[in-house]
Amino acid sequence: MRVDDVVRLDLGTFVRPAEETGTGAPRVEHVLGYVARTPAGVLLLDTGIGDAGAEAEGWYRPRRVPVEEALARVGLAVGEIDLVVNCHLHFDHIGANPAFAGRPIHCQRGELDAARAVGYTAADLVDFAGARYELLDGEAEIAPGVHVVPTPGHVAGHQSVVLECDDGSVVLAGQAHDTASAWSADVLAERARSRGHTDPLPAASPWLARLLAFDPRRVVFAHDAAVWVP
Repeated sequence: MRVDDVVRLDLGTFVRPAEETGTGAPRVEHVLGYVARTPAGVLLLDTGIGDAGAEAEGWYRPRRVPVEEALARVGLAVGEIDLVVNCHLHFDHIGANPAFAGRPIHCQRGELDAARAVGYTAADLVDFAGARYELLDGEAEIAPGVHVVPTPGHVAGHQSVVLECDDGSVVLAGQAHDTASAWSADVLAERARSRGHTDPLPAASPWLARLLAFDPRRVVFAHDAAVWVP
């Protein structure tokens, strides 16, 4: 597998209300998934926007692209997906998980516990007929060159995926950062002292050094079509 073999899926959009953007204006955001052929088979990160009820529908006004359609656009079918990884279990990342009943869904144990609490997400997208969770307690290499790394922040159980390719590595960051520019700022914070800067300095995410240790050639995100490159 090469870096360019990691393929992005357009799974829809939603409107983040002004109350959540911090800018005083609403913002339209992408919902993106990623597929890659790995030693464990075809991996899918995230499955799209679920229905979390009338209140969430009215608040976020989503426009969905069914996962079947999104996969077909890149020459794949639901039946060709061998394993699913969710960066976390909020409804906008697990919308089509039931379509993959019987196939392993990798998530952090604590995240699944959180998702089963009232009000966290859409319960029917978590515990559905045929749901098969592969629970992780921290970092794991789920197949040769396929690393799942905890990246808490957006939620405590958030995780990202690192794919080691023949020509470098790719980080599927999920919602570890909302945007590529936020990731870039975090990288600069992590490397500030090596560039000669002195305190006061911003604190980098505590897990960022672990992801950078893979020397990523590309970092991609769940809600931003921009791509970070070193």
